[in-house]
Amino acid sequence: MGFPSTGPSIMFTIVPIFISIVFIIVIGGIIFTLFKGITQWNYNNKQPVLSVNAKVVAKRDQIRRRRQNDRHSSYNSTTYYTTFEVESGDRMELEMTGEQFGLLVEGDLGKLTFQGSRYKGFERTI
Repeated sequence: MGFPSTGPSIMFTIVPIFISIVFIIVIGGIIFTLFKGITQWNYNNKQPVLSVNAKVVAKRDQIRRRRQNDRHSSYNSTTYYTTFEVESGDRMELEMTGEQFGLLVEGDLGKLTFQGSRYKGFERTI
């Protein structure tokens, strides 16, 4: 005595659709991230390199941790940001390397050089 046949199982219909939707979302996210990065890079390249008087008003870092359960290992990456205040009172937060970040202290005054959202340097005034 077997089970009555009701045609193709609903699982064979729903699972491929679900996998296709997840695949489209993941690929869409990757394409969006690439597009956003290329757009920002292109925008920065079109901006003039500016040097303005500025003050270091804040510093922060963002640590991202990734853990691989199967190997009990983890990967950390740190992104560094510094907020500068220019003479007009406007503030801008720029991403930089850890070495650049380590050379700056809150309250420093000097000449900030940047291109769009790209940090180029800071010369402290004495």
